Amino acid sequence: MQEIKRKNTRRIQLGNIPIGGGAPVSIQSMLSVKTSDRENAIQQIQELESVGCDIIRCAVMDLDDAKAIKDLKKIAQAPLVADIHFNYRLALAAMENGIDGLRINPGNIGKIEGVKALVASAKERKVPIRIGVNSGSLPKDLLQKYGVSAKAMVESALRHIRILEELSYYEIKVSVKASSIPLTLESYRLLSSVCDYPLHLGITEAGTVFRGSIKSSIALGILLDEGIGDTIRVSLTDKPVQEVKVAKEILTSLGLRKGLNIISCPTCGRTRIDLIKLATEVEKALEPYNNYPLTIAVMGCAVNGPGEAKEADFGIAGGIKEGLLFAEGKVLKKVPEAFLVNELVALVQDYISKH
Repeated sequence: MQEIKRKNTRRIQLGNIPIGGGAPVSIQSMLSVKTSDRENAIQQIQELESVGCDIIRCAVMDLDDAKAIKDLKKIAQAPLVADIHFNYRLALAAMENGIDGLRINPGNIGKIEGVKALVASAKERKVPIRIGVNSGSLPKDLLQKYGVSAKAMVESALRHIRILEELSYYEIKVSVKASSIPLTLESYRLLSSVCDYPLHLGITEAGTVFRGSIKSSIALGILLDEGIGDTIRVSLTDKPVQEVKVAKEILTSLGLRKGLNIISCPTCGRTRIDLIKLATEVEKALEPYNNYPLTIAVMGCAVNGPGEAKEADFGIAGGIKEGLLFAEGKVLKKVPEAFLVNELVALVQDYISKH
């Protein structure tokens, strides 16, 4: 796989996660429960961390949410970002309680005194700010001038950036999200050409896990392949854990993150084994090893077996109620269908323990 040449952006530090400047593309998600619901918030944080989420955002809608951050920080290993709209006082409270980052647009919080107070606290505590522009909430004057367009999206982002720069604040990352793939692509390409701040990628309101995963994979995959993007969120109408799994698969497929690569062939008339069930069981059984850079093949028959999948580290080739286990194209043994998954997992476990 040819290595992707990424655009060089400024480096910022969000808690223990570097963003931009060649740092690995990080994965974000967001709690779906109220931040002040400490028990459920902590549970979701731990679930997200267990599947490899690097950065976790939470909605701060009132003072109770802001105060809860202190307790969440005692548990969280990943940095936490407060999502705040309009109210700079909530941002100040979130920072006082230990938040690692903010998502707030400085042009939307009222008087300049509030912006100055926000920036002063962020400087003191080294808290970066994400400017987040969405196509559905563009300023009226830009809509009149450009309509819903990449120019309007980017000009809106630059306005917010200039407010922070005028206060000598540069710990910034930026997003220009839309639910339209073409608009998202055009907006990020334009923004990338005119600023060097790290970019947070995403399709907003992408949809359910099926449609949203497809839309996000297309848009994020194209941009990342062009070298654009430093941190990503896959926004799905589903459990936050699903967002992380899809994001990780996007990065692994592009070679931007090492991880388990499972390949499986489509079913066809040659198949004499329950291939769909087999592939699904393999995927689930190997979830604990998702961080290991191994390629695992699940093939339906001997035609697509060790030959076509010879580059896989380990694999299965289906037969009639049985299958062949193979490694790097070499057949190891024949195994009854009922034991194939367990035997494959044992091979993977043995390999990992020796390496």
